[in-house]
Amino acid sequence: MKKITIAIDGFSSCGKSTMAKDLAKEIGYIYIDSGAMYRAVTLYCIKNGLFSGDEINIPELERHIKDIHITFKLDEKTQLPRTYLNGEDVEDAIRTMEVSSKVSPVSAIDFVRSALVSLQQEMGKEKGIVMDGRDIGTTVFPEAELKIYVTASPDIRALRRYDELQAKGQEVKFEEILQNVKERDYIDQNRKVSPLKRAKDALLLDNSLLTIEEQKEWLLKQFEKATQQN
Repeated sequence: MKKITIAIDGFSSCGKSTMAKDLAKEIGYIYIDSGAMYRAVTLYCIKNGLFSGDEINIPELERHIKDIHITFKLDEKTQLPRTYLNGEDVEDAIRTMEVSSKVSPVSAIDFVRSALVSLQQEMGKEKGIVMDGRDIGTTVFPEAELKIYVTASPDIRALRRYDELQAKGQEVKFEEILQNVKERDYIDQNRKVSPLKRAKDALLLDNSLLTIEEQKEWLLKQFEKATQQN
C-alpha cells in the first residue's frame, strides 16, 4: 500500500497529539508533534532569559535560533517519541503551564516558523507520517493526502487540559487554563504568519462529545478511504 502524509490541525487541547500518536501507532506510520517543537523553542527562551514578563526579546531570539536543535527519539517502553532540545529530554518540561502561557507569541514569530516549517518538511519528505499542529495542512504539507481539522468547545478543552495537568501532579486552576485556551485561540487564528485555519480540503472533526474509541474508528475510516484513493 502506498504511504501517504496525514496532516492534523486544530485548536489547542483538542487531543490532536493523542489521536495522531494513536493513529500512527495503529497504521505503522511515524508521528511528529510539531507543537512540541514550538514548545521546545519557548522553553529555550525561558531558560535563556529571553522573556521579560510576557514580552520576548525577538532580536535576541533571532541571534539564538541557529543554536536551537530539536530532535525526537523513540521511548523504548512506550514506543512513543519524546522531544529533545539540544540533546536534553524536555518532553515533560514543555508541557507545563509556564510554557503553555508563552508558546503562542513565540510560534507567531516569522523566522521561528520558517525554521521549524523547513525542519518539519524535511522530516516528512518520505511520507508515511502523521503530523499534528496548527498549519500542517495549509503551510507545511498543503499537498497532504489526508487532512483533518479538529475542534471542540473551549470549556471542554480546558477541562481536558486541567485533568491532564492534575494527573501529573501540577497545581493549576481551571479558570486560568480556560483563559489560556481562549487567548491561544485568538493568537493562533489572528497571527500574520500561518494562522490557524481549516484547509479547504480538510475533514472537520468536532470531538467535543466523542469517546476515544469513536474518534479512533472515525480516523481509521478516513485513512482507509484516503489510501484507497491514492
